[in-house]
Amino acid sequence: MKKIDLKKELKQFYEASAKEVVEVDVPRFKFLMVDGQGDPNTSPQYAQAVEALFSVSYTAKFMVKKGPQNLDYSVMPLEGLWWADDLSAFVANDRTKWRWTMMIMQPDFVADALIESAIAAVRSKKQLPSIDKLRLEQFTEGRCAQVMHVGPFSEEGPTIERVHAFIETKSGLAGKHHEIYLSDIRRADPKNWKTIIRQPMR
Repeated sequence: MKKIDLKKELKQFYEASAKEVVEVDVPRFKFLMVDGQGDPNTSPQYAQAVEALFSVSYTAKFMVKKGPQNLDYSVMPLEGLWWADDLSAFVANDRTKWRWTMMIMQPDFVADALIESAIAAVRSKKQLPSIDKLRLEQFTEGRCAQVMHVGPFSEEGPTIERVHAFIETKSGLAGKHHEIYLSDIRRADPKNWKTIIRQPMR
């Protein structure tokens, strides 16, 4: 059985240096997405969104593995787009007003119809509040700057400032703050958490 590790095949987008900010041109990818608002540390809506995303992503993976393609692949990491209607909510760290889109990239070789079947299968087996909020969407980010942040999320501030400073020497900020979570935060020590910080630029 062929095994595909998309993180390795797409390493320029799913690996990053912690030492220097770099520019990348991110192509179109297909994502399962769900939108919400609130503090990710305390919001039931956030936890429900993440559970629905992973449940469907793993169900789709096993459907492909059992299918005629004779193919296995690694489920991609959780990613998040973050913003606020009033940006002062970020400055004040008022997480109740944070808005987010949580998402997991789906391989192009996995048909949309199979992912819809995976959603239906999860819906029939589990009572997940966010299952009907999921959508499948093509997302093209384009020109971005990114860097690896190592450590807890609460200490991302200086890393984000480095990314913004890099962008401002070249053009200007555009789009939504993007994070890619490479560590299992349930098991890893927070000081070792790895998060790619990405910001679109004009």
